[in-house]
Amino acid sequence: MTSSSALSFLEICAGAGGLALGLESAGFSPTALLDTDDKALATLFANRPEWNLVEEDLNVFDPEGYPEVYDVDLLSAGTPRVKSMATINRKDDQSARKLVKAALYLVGVVRPRAVLLENVPGLISKDDFSEVRKEIEEELQHLGFRLFKNVLNAREFGVPQSREHGFIVALREPYAEAFTWPASLPEPLLHVGDVLYESMASRGWPHARDWARQAGIVAPTLVGGSDKRGGPDLGPERAKAIWERIGINGGTLADQPPGPEDGWALGGERKELPALTLAQTALLQGFPSTWQIAGRKTRGYRQVGQAVPPPLATAVGRQIYAALNVAASGSPRP
Repeated sequence: MTSSSALSFLEICAGAGGLALGLESAGFSPTALLDTDDKALATLFANRPEWNLVEEDLNVFDPEGYPEVYDVDLLSAGTPRVKSMATINRKDDQSARKLVKAALYLVGVVRPRAVLLENVPGLISKDDFSEVRKEIEEELQHLGFRLFKNVLNAREFGVPQSREHGFIVALREPYAEAFTWPASLPEPLLHVGDVLYESMASRGWPHARDWARQAGIVAPTLVGGSDKRGGPDLGPERAKAIWERIGINGGTLADQPPGPEDGWALGGERKELPALTLAQTALLQGFPSTWQIAGRKTRGYRQVGQAVPPPLATAVGRQIYAALNVAASGSPRP
C-alpha cells in the first residue's frame, strides 16, 4: 500500500478509484478524495476504509475546511468527459467544462508541485477541443507550471483492453526537467482469455478453456459509463459484434459466471451466449480481483466504465513520482 516515502496527493472526481489506486501503487498516498457519487464513495470505502473521503461537489468545495489538502505533491483529476466544439451548447458539456474550471481554480489554491489531468483523447489532439485545451494550458502556465500532453493506450501497459486516455501532466520547475512519459511494457499484450479464464472456469463451466483460446484478443473499449445510458452493456454495436465473435453476449451483464449447465455455441443467437459479470469487466479494466465495486449492475458498471485503468495510472504516476524525487534532492519547494 503506502510507505514512509510516499508523496501526498489530492484527488477530485475520484470515482471507483482507478486513478487513485494506480497512484497508490506508484508511491503516492491520498490526503483526501473528493466525489459526489454515493456508490463510488461506497466502493472506495469498501476497499480503502482508511482513505479520507469527502462527499462534496467540486464546484462548491472549500479547501479551508480541509487543511491537509494544501501544498500536496500532486493534484489528480479525472473530471467528466468534455465534449467537442460541435456539442458545446449541450447542457451536459457545460457541466463538464465547469468542473474543469473548478479543478483549475483548486490548483491555484492548493499549490501542488504537480498536476495530473485525465480526460478524452480528443482534448489532447483534436482541433474541436482547442478552446478548452487552450484554457487549461493558459491557466496552468499562468500558475507557473510546464505542461506535458499525451494520449496513451491502456493495452500498452498491462491492460487487456484497447482504451485510449488523454493526459495533461503539469509540473513546477525544477521538477519538470526530470519528467518523461512512460514507455510501453516490453511484454506481449494481455488478452481477454488470459485475464478471464480463471473466472470463467470458477463455477465448473466445461467450455472455459476453449472459450479462453477463442478470446485471444485485446478487448474493445468498455463503454457504458455515461449517466445517460439506460442499462449495462459492453458498448456500441460494433463492440458487441466483436464480443459475439468470441462467444460473449455484450448486450447485458450476468449475475455470475457460467456453470456446468451452460452451453456455448459460436454463431448462435447472441442472447444464448454467456455474458460477463460486473467483476469480470473490472478485471478487464485492470482492477485487481479483490477490488469490490459497490452497487447493482448498472451503477456498478458505470463506475467501471468511467474509471482510469489502474495499471495505466501507475505507469504515469511513477514518472511523476520519479520527477518529483529526482529534482527534490537538494531543491527547496517552490
